[in-house]
Amino acid sequence: MSIYVGNLSYEINQTDLNEVFAEYGTVKRVHIPTDRETGRVRGFAFVEMEAEADEDKAIEALDGAEWMERSLKVNKARPRENRNSFSGGRNRF
Repeated sequence: MSIYVGNLSYEINQTDLNEVFAEYGTVKRVHIPTDRETGRVRGFAFVEMEAEADEDKAIEALDGAEWMERSLKVNKARPRENRNSFSGGRNRF
C-alpha cells in the first residue's frame, strides 16, 4: 500500500519526506511527482513504508499536522484512475 501526502511545500524533497516518515517505521520509497512542462514539484507525494501498521501510525500522526507552514493531508493512496484524454473517457470500439 502507499500513503498520499498532500498540501506540501513546493520546496520539499525526498530527503525531507523520508526523515519525517522514518519516525514511524522503515520507508521503502518516496515519490514526488513533478510537472511535465516546468519540472516543478506539484505539491503532493506518495510514501511507501515497510509495514502497513507503520503506514497507519504515520497517517494518524501526520494528517492535519503543521509542517513547513502548511497543514498536511495524509491518507491511504487510492488506485490511479484510468483517464483516457483522447476519447473523453469513452471507448470507441
